[in-house]
Amino acid sequence: MDTHGADGGAGADALLAVLELLAGQGSPGEFEALLDEARLAGLDEAGLGRLERAVDLAGALHADRAADRARSARSDASLAVLTDTARDLTLSYDLDGLLRIVARRARLLLGMDMAYVTLRGPRGTSYIRVTEGSRTGGDTGATTRPGLGAGLRVGTGNCIGGLVQRTGEPVWTPDYPADPRFTADPAPTDPAPGPTAGHAPGAEGDPGHEQSDPGTEAVRAEGLRAVLGVPLRSGDSVIGALFGADRRVRAYTPQEIALLGALADLAALAVEKAGLLDRTRAELLELEQDSARVRTSLARMRHVSEAHGRIMNLVLAGGDLPHVVMAAGDALDAAVMVRDPGGRRLAGGGDFPGLDEEAVAKASLDAHAGRRPVLAADSVWVAPVIAGSEDLGGLVVRAEGGLTDEDGRLLELVAQSVALLLLMQRSTAVAEGPVRDELLDDLIADPPHAPQQIARRARRLGVDLRRPHVLVVARPEGGEQGRAVVWASSYAYRLSGLKTVQGGCIVLLLPGVDASAAASAVSEELTPLLGHPVSVAAAGPGASPDAVGPLYAEALRCLDAMSALGGTGSAAGVADLGFLGMLLSDDHDVDGFVENAIGPVLDYDAERLTDLTRTLEAYFASGGSPTNAAEALHVHPNTVSRRLERIGELLGPEWQKPGQVLEVQLALRLQRTREVLARRRTAPAPFRPPAGPVD
Repeated sequence: MDTHGADGGAGADALLAVLELLAGQGSPGEFEALLDEARLAGLDEAGLGRLERAVDLAGALHADRAADRARSARSDASLAVLTDTARDLTLSYDLDGLLRIVARRARLLLGMDMAYVTLRGPRGTSYIRVTEGSRTGGDTGATTRPGLGAGLRVGTGNCIGGLVQRTGEPVWTPDYPADPRFTADPAPTDPAPGPTAGHAPGAEGDPGHEQSDPGTEAVRAEGLRAVLGVPLRSGDSVIGALFGADRRVRAYTPQEIALLGALADLAALAVEKAGLLDRTRAELLELEQDSARVRTSLARMRHVSEAHGRIMNLVLAGGDLPHVVMAAGDALDAAVMVRDPGGRRLAGGGDFPGLDEEAVAKASLDAHAGRRPVLAADSVWVAPVIAGSEDLGGLVVRAEGGLTDEDGRLLELVAQSVALLLLMQRSTAVAEGPVRDELLDDLIADPPHAPQQIARRARRLGVDLRRPHVLVVARPEGGEQGRAVVWASSYAYRLSGLKTVQGGCIVLLLPGVDASAAASAVSEELTPLLGHPVSVAAAGPGASPDAVGPLYAEALRCLDAMSALGGTGSAAGVADLGFLGMLLSDDHDVDGFVENAIGPVLDYDAERLTDLTRTLEAYFASGGSPTNAAEALHVHPNTVSRRLERIGELLGPEWQKPGQVLEVQLALRLQRTREVLARRRTAPAPFRPPAGPVD
């Protein structure tokens, strides 16, 4: 009884010792030492069995505690890694750098041999973006043999990558090369989705053509066995996958799969962050470009506004056309020329070498039709100068560097400014019209007014009557004369001349020496403006106030002669009418008529002592027969023929036509008459004795 009691007490003490060791987290050796002491103390078999059972339970509990501590440590380590990864993702802004951080942490955290990230391309294909732990140089993308390098396209069919893309769930295989589903030749149709979390999916590669997938070949080249892939999600879409792989057979635990999934979520955030940053950078760049374009446009618009302001101030300050054109050329950095409706140059600045007049004329028509500048040729533009429906002319611009849109707008504004200036000049001419008309009326009056007083009045109006002038008379053949009178005021003012209206005709006194050219210029500009014929006659030049009246009378006689000869609607000067002009002229310019008709022949005879003039007279006297002329001259007919050829070279190929023949014959007669009169003036008078008474 006592022994039993003693054994019972020893057993209780041993069990209490086990509890104390368990509470104190004793080591397994201490539990074994406690059993040895109990055996030596002679504890009975039943008590020893109970003690061994207690030690076993304590060991199991101790092992569970150790496992819990290990799991807790691993969880703490995983949480720390995830925290560090998240912090690192906030520091880097490079997508490859962000993904490389995730791959490196996945490899280190799960003890994997390799990790890599794939992203989905624009056409649905997947490609490797970064790798960690590659043996084939794939970490840098500079592989020397097939491997999982950056940029490698991977399969999207019955493979890990394709299955992750389709299911959006984690997929893994413990032994990639040994799995019969990877080595079998799958059917060329999409198989059912493979198992997840502990089940091996299909092989990586295109369906039905495993060997054609470069990703499969790269996995084998890397010597990988176990592969785990988790999706990178952006909302409901799968944008890629994070893969971990080992070069040994390995079964991945749910905790490992969950941890890699958490890293994949961070990687997806990195991708979204990088995409957001890229979009933000693109938007900022676009905003900067838009801002730069706006600033450039504003600068150009400011330049256009300032240039137009300067030109308008010049116009309003009374600047003349050449100064306005010069300012326009500076603003456009181009050569600028102003032309009237007839195409004549009014003012210009800069050179226009090799200007294609035909192209400019065509562009001018297009510009006036479209009321906008038109490109005529390389670097040459034409802009219309118009006021309402009235054509005032055009601007011709040569810009070697081309014209921007703002330059084109400035060109339109310059054309408007020139039109305004021309209208202002016309208004000034109309305002001064009565005074200028009165002056020209006094100049052509019969008898003329005091010359000195008229000269002073002309100087006050800016007209120098001492310079050569021509007088033009224009008679509109039908229609209203109002527009013609307004035009004449502007035309005379523009050319520093005078204008008046006499007997239904417009009278212009213009600077110049060529009456015929002045008549043609007036006709070419006035006829299109009125839209009906205008008869224009001119006389001159004259270089004194006293000459204006006779010039007016000559121009009127020329106009009447043109009407009598059926020349209504044409333009001519007195000199254009040949011997009729000589007869109509007040001074009967016989010398000028003879010079125009046979002057070259007379000069040839005088220089070479030939006899072409007498040959002409004999030729006409014989009725145009070279043979009869040769008999009259006592020379061979061939000599007459050669002389007639020489005369044709001097007078032109048309000298024997009826009109010119008449003038040549008349000039020969006048020349012969002048020679007879000259001889008579120089011959001495016969002696006549004085009459006286006869003795």
